[in-house]
Amino acid sequence: MCCFTEAVEKVSDTSIFARASGAHQLVVYSMAYAAKSDLAMVLPVPVVPDSSEDALRFISLEKCPDFFAELRDGFPARYDAGVGDLLSAPDETETVMRMLEVHEVGAFEASFVPRPEDFARLDERFRLPVEIWLELNHYRDWGFAVFKLKPTELARVHPMAFEFPRCDIKRLFFPTLHVHHRRLEKSAEFDHSLYCQPEPAMNWHLAEWEDSVHPAGQFVHCADAAKLLDLEYPCWRVFVDGVRENRDTWIGAGETVPAPRSM
Repeated sequence: MCCFTEAVEKVSDTSIFARASGAHQLVVYSMAYAAKSDLAMVLPVPVVPDSSEDALRFISLEKCPDFFAELRDGFPARYDAGVGDLLSAPDETETVMRMLEVHEVGAFEASFVPRPEDFARLDERFRLPVEIWLELNHYRDWGFAVFKLKPTELARVHPMAFEFPRCDIKRLFFPTLHVHHRRLEKSAEFDHSLYCQPEPAMNWHLAEWEDSVHPAGQFVHCADAAKLLDLEYPCWRVFVDGVRENRDTWIGAGETVPAPRSM
């Protein structure tokens, strides 16, 4: 769910890494974007319901701007050169609520929103319209990682990373639903490279994916990034591009990447 709270001029070359680790899941997210005003990117987090405000752990990868370039190095013979090219007001009674904690995560300010109603505890610029939440009713038990972004011409930001207690240990989650112009559309333009290190039991559900030539330790070199992977285990990758059904992506029994659609 790549949701922007204000109009975004362009978003491209999105890369997402997910790793299962027992009761927790890691997500690393990167993209290039252009925007004319302050805004925030909202990523859903399928946390255990009623998680506390400190349930999500933000991780700085400011020293690893090439995190996804290193992952691509694990697939040298199969790298597609075309992928990876860079170029609502709160109720008055809410005003006394304690604001959510703001974390400094490398170049970002980030907050964890434990449930949709807690968006009222963020600056108004960093909330989604109320009408969208009515359409996204199935996220009512989820939490949200909110990253505050600055106006910029088309530019790449260093990867954003966080770990959370997952509500479904049988599936692995990728936030891929789009809200780019404060509207929810049934179809969206994808430009995504998805990477993962699932638990071995999920390997049966990776028919659409390709595995890396070597274990991650042979191509992931940034020290902070290496802490997030099993260096003795390979990575998997799949490209998801073109116009597709606008939804999040899961790995698990019966799950597939979003299907191609016509606009």
